Amino acid sequence: MLTTQKGVMIILDGLGDRGIPAFGGKTPLEVAETPNMDRLASAGQCGLVDPLFPGMPVGTHTGICLLFGLSKQDTMKLARGPIEASGVGLNSNDQALYFRCNFATLKKHKHGYDIIDRRAGRINSGTESLATAVGTIDLGDSITASLHPATQHRVVLQLEGNRLSHDISNTDSGNQYKTKGLLPCLANDPSDDIAVKTAGAVNRLMDIVYQKLSRHPLNLERVENNLPPANGIICRSPGKLPKVKPLLNQLKLKTAVISGERTVLGLGELLGYDLFVNESFTASHDTDLHAKVKTAIMALDDHDMVYLHIKATDIHSHDLNPTGKCSMLSKIDDAIAPLISDSLVIAITADHSTDTNTGRHTGDPIPSLIYNPRGRVDGCRTFSELACSSGGMGRINSSGFIMTMLDQMNLLENFRPKDSDFIA
Repeated sequence: MLTTQKGVMIILDGLGDRGIPAFGGKTPLEVAETPNMDRLASAGQCGLVDPLFPGMPVGTHTGICLLFGLSKQDTMKLARGPIEASGVGLNSNDQALYFRCNFATLKKHKHGYDIIDRRAGRINSGTESLATAVGTIDLGDSITASLHPATQHRVVLQLEGNRLSHDISNTDSGNQYKTKGLLPCLANDPSDDIAVKTAGAVNRLMDIVYQKLSRHPLNLERVENNLPPANGIICRSPGKLPKVKPLLNQLKLKTAVISGERTVLGLGELLGYDLFVNESFTASHDTDLHAKVKTAIMALDDHDMVYLHIKATDIHSHDLNPTGKCSMLSKIDDAIAPLISDSLVIAITADHSTDTNTGRHTGDPIPSLIYNPRGRVDGCRTFSELACSSGGMGRINSSGFIMTMLDQMNLLENFRPKDSDFIA
């Protein structure tokens, strides 16, 4: 009789990196002390993983979608906004339009707004008060708007009304914010009246939010303390709540997600996975790693697959802090020791690579491993970008990686036509 095995996938956000000059051209993972990850690599198989396509950078939600078992087709259609919305409990209105937003520091001028700080100094308190102060705004054309705080500086915008279109542009100018400032929201197709109407509502909202938040007591206090005020929002990735069915649900697996990141939790909520949250599970460097691992061990009692997500590695990359990323990798390595056993399939990978030199997501493949106590072993003896390039899994994408893990858990049958959506 075939015996299935349980599995834990450890997702180290932004794990893959590029060489750091101060490290002699080595990456943070190559420099960090990671004896437990090296042990898993030595007893398992390693490889390099491209989330979607070789060389193509992706966002967190795209990388996580694929690792959570969504098909490539569904993943490429899924916007970040509704995932963030689900993460803050907005998952009942499939007609509303949701945006992923930041509280930001803006400066108004005659022709629009400069973006002084895209994250308002990574504001991490008081955002509920800011969202409450904005309230529910009537934007005309029977459209209303409301803000809902998420993790740190992040906030979800909900637009409600008849016939809204997601086919509109972002107001966030991304890494070019210093020269481009806040962008006007535009219909991608100027002849689409619904998209034009929706974009106009977003532009009106930008002005109203700036007026309300500029005089908010919290922001006046931040200015007095030489902190950037959260006096506006920048918006991107609009979409409506999707209807998708991941591979893990089709296999009837009971799945758990452990994270402090709203995007990851929102996706887990959308897919019907069980969420394990705690005040000590944050999306930053202060997250309680040992408590997360303890929770993963507990969740394995009645779950087939457990996802353990850690955001801090990515945060250090975005903050251009390679030493911090090294230190965090060593702390993670120490914390995962209790998971290693002869009865559990363990995978370590990431949603994407993040270059700590520049703080941007890159298309570099992700060093990844799968340890199966009764599986194949390749020649890798350490866990790093360089070592994984010669691993037995070769170079595959994230869909292939989750398939490989499920196969190692003895959960897959021979190919059937209905499986074609999930083929890498």
